[in-house]
Amino acid sequence: SGTSSVAIDNKIEQAMDLVKSHLMFAVREEVEVLKEQIKELLEKNAQLEYENKILRAEASSDTLEKLRALQ
Repeated sequence: SGTSSVAIDNKIEQAMDLVKSHLMFAVREEVEVLKEQIKELLEKNAQLEYENKILRAEASSDTLEKLRALQ
């Protein structure tokens, strides 16, 4: 009875280790995806800020005033 209890405990521990490994793998994959999305969003944000700067420089004072009123 004692030996089968130890065997069951070992099987449970192995199963828990396997679950932990799978979870860690899934989390690492998700982190990589999120890092890539963050990189893309930062690049897109920089591009939009650049375009915004150019457009504001060329915009009329009336247009700029309307934009300020929206904020």
